[in-house]
Amino acid sequence: MTDDLVWLTRAADYAARQHVGQRRKGERAEPYVNHLTEVAALLAETTEGSDLVLVMGGLLHDTIEDTDATVEDLQERFGADVAALVAEVTDDKSLPKEERKRLQVETTPVKSRRAKLLKIADKTSNLRGLVNSPPAGWTEARLRDYVHWAEAVVRSCRGLNAALEAAFDEARAAARVRFDA
Repeated sequence: MTDDLVWLTRAADYAARQHVGQRRKGERAEPYVNHLTEVAALLAETTEGSDLVLVMGGLLHDTIEDTDATVEDLQERFGADVAALVAEVTDDKSLPKEERKRLQVETTPVKSRRAKLLKIADKTSNLRGLVNSPPAGWTEARLRDYVHWAEAVVRSCRGLNAALEAAFDEARAAARVRFDA
C-alpha cells in the first residue's frame, strides 16, 4: 500500500466521521459524504490523480465550515498544505448567507489554482445535486438564482482544467434546462 493511498483513506474516513449525521438538502436526503466523495472523484479523475493534496482537500473541504474541525486539527492530521487549501475555500459562517455568497464571487479570482479547481468541482456536484434531488421548499426562483451564482463563482476559475470545466458546463446545462435558468 502506498503512502498516498493511506493518506487518502484517512482523509475519507475523517470526512465521513465528521459529517456522519449530516444529509444533503435534496428531497432524497442523501448522506452528506456522497457530496464529498463526488467532489474528490471529480478532482481525481480530471487531474488524472496527479494531486493528492487537491483530492484530499475535496474530501475535507467542508469540515471546517460545517463541523467542529479546525485548521489546526487538519494541519496536525493531514499537513499544512491540505489544511491551508481547506481553509482557503472555507466560508466564514459568522457572516450572513448573502454576504458569504457575494464574497465567494469576489474572492475566488485571487485564490490558488487548487482552490479554484476545488470550487469548480464543488459547484459541479452541487448543480448535479440540485438537478437530481432539488431541496424541498426551494422555489424555482431560488434554484435559478443558485445556478446563476454558481456560474459567477466558476467564471473566474476558467482556463485551468478543460475536463473539469466540461463537467461543470454539463451540470450547468442540465440545471438550466431543469430550472429554466
